[in-house]
Parts: sequence; C-alpha cells; structure tokens
Amino acid sequence: MVKKSQEIPDISHLRETARQVRLDILEMLHRAGSGHTGGSLSATDILVALFFGQMRLNPQDPCWFQRDRFVLSKGHAAPALYAVLSRLGYFPREELLTLRQFGSSLQGHPDSACTPGVEVPTGSLGQGLSIANGMALAARLNGNGARVYVLLGDGEVQEGQIWEAAMSAAHFRLDNLTAILDRNRLQIDGLTGEVMGLEPLAPKWEAFGWHTLQVDGHSFPELLSALQDAEHFTGRPTMIIAHTVKGKGVSIFENQVKYHGVAPNQEEYEQALKELQPA
Repeated sequence: MVKKSQEIPDISHLRETARQVRLDILEMLHRAGSGHTGGSLSATDILVALFFGQMRLNPQDPCWFQRDRFVLSKGHAAPALYAVLSRLGYFPREELLTLRQFGSSLQGHPDSACTPGVEVPTGSLGQGLSIANGMALAARLNGNGARVYVLLGDGEVQEGQIWEAAMSAAHFRLDNLTAILDRNRLQIDGLTGEVMGLEPLAPKWEAFGWHTLQVDGHSFPELLSALQDAEHFTGRPTMIIAHTVKGKGVSIFENQVKYHGVAPNQEEYEQALKELQPA
C-alpha cells in the first residue's frame, strides 16, 4: 500500500505513534547497552511527522521508483529511524531488539545495504546534504515526482561541507529538496553556542538562498504545516529549523548533554517507561 501525502493526518494518532516510537528507541538502546539517546528522542516527532504524515512510501516495495527519499544525515539518531521503519512495516519489530549486535541488520548508524527503507549509509557528519542534493537533481532529471528530505543535526551544521551543499542546492534551485534541522542546541561536547556559535541561523540559510521556516519540532500541526509549505514552494530549496529538546519525552534525559551517546541503565529505563505510559 502506498501512503499518500494528500491524506489529512490524525494528530492524535501521530502523537500516540511518537510515544510508541520513543518506547521502542529506549528498549533498543537499553538492550544494546550503547547508542545515542538524546538525539534520537529529539528527532522522534520530526520523523513521525515525515513518515506518517507527509512522505509517499510503499513499505512492501522499498525501491518503488516514485517514492520520496529520506537521508538521515545525523546518522547517530538511527534508533529513531529504525523504530519508525519497523512500525511502517519495512521489517518485523523483533529485529529492533538486535540493534548493534553482530550480524544484525540494524547497525549503530544506518546502512542501506543492510536495512530496508534506508536510502544511504550515513553517520560521517556533514555529508548528508550533499547526498540529498544529488538525489534531488536525479529526481528532477528522472521526472518521477519524488521529493527528497534530509535531517541534519545542529552540531553537524558547523561542518563546512554543509554550507557548500547549501550554496549548491540554491544554485540549482532544488525546490524538491527539504532539509530539516534538529535544533536541540546540544552536541557531544556541550552547547552548540559554546562549541561553535550558529546564530543568526535562520538569516544564514536565507542568505544562502533557502526558503526558511522555524517551527516547534515537537508540534505536529506546526511540522505538518511547514512540510506542506515546503512541498508547494517553488524556485528554492526549503530549510525547516525545528526547535527541539534533546532527550524529549523523559525528564531525566531532557537537555542533558551526557545522554548524547549514552544508553539508559536499568534504573533510568524503568523511570522512562513510567513517564512514557499513556496519559
């Protein structure tokens, strides 16, 4: 079955899906004993809005020619992507529990050779936007109507290659390309503003020739509205700056840089399960 972006998403369903995805992420990380908690949780609502509310997909045919493409440039948030793909039916949920195990199809960073629904291997930060540019150019040449989405980390946009790709996308007027920035303001070494300041961020993207929007990255109405705006905007690529909370959904992880690349221990996992129970 092909998911049509024209369908009006049920916001309550998206919120419940995001809650379940967060539970999946934490179970995967806890079992694996390693992985990236904070950035996976901050990106969850963005990915749910994209995959369940916007993109054209066919989980029964992952290579469907007219599918929309997604690049997880911040590849360390792979658990969030895997949880979403599993719930869409790309592979059985049981595989989630093999995260980071030897021989598993779910590596610590996405690998298109292993995992259905993953378009490209990512994780070396700074490269995903360049790849997405190529995909968007190819879609234009092929005339298949596909849109390309790429999720960036805010620490990642300190990389010079990001800005070369930003210039390129604007130069080629890639209006079938939408980039989303997970703006949680924390990276592995601390606050992004202290490691390498990014502000004024929105004016930078505008100056590089992008149609730029800012949203609450945990608000499904705002995310979906911005994605629809991007789909109908012509002549320029779109950047959606999604303001998020690192570790969103579990109080002990929220805005805590130490959980950038640390899996929850047993006590933390049990507390997370309590906080993520249905209201």
